[in-house]
Amino acid sequence: VQGALINGRHLAVEAGTGVGKSFAYLIPAIEAVGRKLGKVLVSTYTITLQEQLINKDLPFLSECMSQSFTAILAKGRSNYVCRRRLEYSIRKKRLSLDKFGDELSAIHDWSGVTNDGSLSDIPFIPSGMVWDAVKSEHGNCRGRKCPYFQDCFYKRARRHLDSADIIVANHALMFSDLVLKEDEVSLLPEYSYVIIDEAHNIERVAESHFGINISNRTVQYLLDNLYNPVTKRGLLGSIQSEGLIELIGKLSKESRKFFKGVSVWYESSKYDSGGRCYRNFIEDIISEDLKRLRGELSGLANNTKDVDEKFEILRFVNKCAVLITDLECFFNQEKESYVYWVEVKGGRRTTTYLRSAAVNVGPDVKRCLFDEYESVVLTSATLSCDHHSEKSGFDFFADRIGLEDFDAVKLGSPFDYEKQVTVYIEKDMPDPNSEGFIGAAVEVIRKYILQTNGRAFVLFTSYSMLNKAADDISDWLVENGFCLLRQGSGVNRSEILRQFKSKGNCVLFGTDSFWQGVDVPGESLSNVIIVKLPFAVPDQPLLAGRLEQIRERGGNPFFDYQLPSAIIKFKQGFGRLIRSKSDSGIVVILDSRIIQKRYGQRFLAAIPKCQIKIVGIER
Repeated sequence: VQGALINGRHLAVEAGTGVGKSFAYLIPAIEAVGRKLGKVLVSTYTITLQEQLINKDLPFLSECMSQSFTAILAKGRSNYVCRRRLEYSIRKKRLSLDKFGDELSAIHDWSGVTNDGSLSDIPFIPSGMVWDAVKSEHGNCRGRKCPYFQDCFYKRARRHLDSADIIVANHALMFSDLVLKEDEVSLLPEYSYVIIDEAHNIERVAESHFGINISNRTVQYLLDNLYNPVTKRGLLGSIQSEGLIELIGKLSKESRKFFKGVSVWYESSKYDSGGRCYRNFIEDIISEDLKRLRGELSGLANNTKDVDEKFEILRFVNKCAVLITDLECFFNQEKESYVYWVEVKGGRRTTTYLRSAAVNVGPDVKRCLFDEYESVVLTSATLSCDHHSEKSGFDFFADRIGLEDFDAVKLGSPFDYEKQVTVYIEKDMPDPNSEGFIGAAVEVIRKYILQTNGRAFVLFTSYSMLNKAADDISDWLVENGFCLLRQGSGVNRSEILRQFKSKGNCVLFGTDSFWQGVDVPGESLSNVIIVKLPFAVPDQPLLAGRLEQIRERGGNPFFDYQLPSAIIKFKQGFGRLIRSKSDSGIVVILDSRIIQKRYGQRFLAAIPKCQIKIVGIER
């Protein structure tokens, strides 16, 4: 890392759990600051790692090293309360005070005693509507003309950032800053070096920043915040504007009709296209009235004498403008390298989405990140997917994010996996795509849960498979005294983890988000069961577009994309088990393709060397 920063090189480092990645990049970062080479941005994916860096690692290094430095955790602007907007909301009482009045009062009381002024410092979690009405926003700021300018929480935080040597942020904030910097605007101060931990996540974060995501909920939320005909509340509730209220009512009806049409189209097309849609696939019946609404709101803003009210109205003018642009981009589909699709998610209330994302975000990331900074350091425990040579193993990861000219280092782990881990492979299991697989998997899962007395993660690749298995095994688990924790049951991820760590005899059934970023050291987790090799489903529109592009370029979609991405995710699932030198346990693989298919050896070669036992079904 030190060499990369000094020589202006991009660097990718895969380092296993326990190596000490954070010290490895923080020490050279502190040295670079000492040489007056500029600020360093350290970006992570999870809040847990940010807190570790700010509250533990950096203070420790500050005591150990002679070089003095300052480090600050950067938060997005919307994390801070705006005193002016808070006072305006209370003055206008534009929220339904029967429901939210106590919250507003509590935030007002808190704002008078807090030094931080950010969402994480509030002793309760405000409702989304209340926080949306009082948070700080770039387009809704009066700057030096604001009566609260000297006491502005966001400006104070920004001044601290300006004076900091090391800025710790998350990937979402980093990409927001990089995108805005292309338009000569910024969320963060200028920095000279970028260090990205948990770097295996940057492709998915970049997708959301360069794509489109419109839903019926976001459109209705915008309209209800202007005027909700049920509660008679909203920004326009205190403004005499019957024409605008009628227009909002009309738009609300049109929006419901529009998204109903999108949903009907999806139901008739999903089996053929997976939801991927073509240009102008249905009639756009809302954009013209959105443009009319934007114009009416602009006129209202120009005529109001209340400056705070003017800024609130202009806020919605900007929101309408963004929505109009996104709809236009979605229906015209001018970006050829992008995939456009519809998603419909059920539940208590159906949500319909219009989505777009780049087939490959590499060119976008290259342009705004790698081309702009001499040295970008990327690290994670799971970046490579090939054991043959050090650098070639990074090719898949590098290609996906536009990383071209770089150095690579591949490290193992100080843990003794041969003594700490035994891998069991069930060789006689049915094909995981066959009808009898779930029944057979449940039988085997029972055996290994008894072996470790619970304390198990059971990792699935889809909710449908998870739910079938959970339904089959839940009664047996209760009878045997085990607690089943089930992702998707309405309990959030953090609470599921808290219960898993505290109860001791739990079995956790999880899917995508439990394959990575979950840290359960000690005996609480002694067993990781991988039900199926984590190949992405090719009927997902974005994945289908990626495979199609590979095929058009003469490549092999399976070996060029599906296999390497599955190997990286497999490594992430395996990595949940051993989090310290004293941990031990078993990893169980129920997908027999790992020994029956030639490519299966690549999965086993990608994980640390450990004991492997091939198990057959006892008859």
